[in-house]
Amino acid sequence: MSLSRPIYDVSPFTLLDFPDCTACILWFVGCNMRCQYCYNPQIVLGKGRLSYEEIRRFLRKRIGLLDGVVFSGGECTSHPSVIQFATEVKEMGFKLKLDTNGSHPETIKKMIDQSLLDYVALDYKALPQEFTKVTGSDLFPQFEKSLKILLLSGISFEVRTTVTTELTTFSDLRSMTAYLVSQGYVITYYLQLAKTDIPTLGNLTEDFATIHLQHNDFINFPLRVEVRQ
Repeated sequence: MSLSRPIYDVSPFTLLDFPDCTACILWFVGCNMRCQYCYNPQIVLGKGRLSYEEIRRFLRKRIGLLDGVVFSGGECTSHPSVIQFATEVKEMGFKLKLDTNGSHPETIKKMIDQSLLDYVALDYKALPQEFTKVTGSDLFPQFEKSLKILLLSGISFEVRTTVTTELTTFSDLRSMTAYLVSQGYVITYYLQLAKTDIPTLGNLTEDFATIHLQHNDFINFPLRVEVRQ
């Protein structure tokens, strides 16, 4: 993906998206998945509105005011220029967090090898048998490779799943948790609520509230499962 305006929008300040950092979020346009619960259809299907130069000017004014920058989307690793721009962000003195669906493991590996990433949030959409239904893609092998790269990298990262009762059952969640453990992921696994009070790609109508999880539901797994409200 080559765009003269790769950024759809900027969230100028957040205390929630980058652990222990004040940060801004860059929303990269476009995505190679079509997740039904996606609440950013305008970013996935729309056109970019901001150039890298415009973002550079914005970031220069935030040096000393923000700790970090979040690359989100959409799927930012679909942009060939993302590594070069990440290098510029790091040279400005910012920490960098990557939000990714894991579909470009080679890009993630390069960014790790070049010491560009301080934190990664890896979206875990579904197990192979449900992956196409949830994402409209066949990219589970790429996700799995990205997970393995991160597990070997030594950098801080999290795995998270967006859940809606229309797509994910309690049995699915237990199977997904077991898969993570089998791969060696034994830190916190985050479940987050699908947003269904706004337009989504799949026009979903239900949210996570009808699934009532208890700590004991996952007590036999050697990781913590945390529900983000």
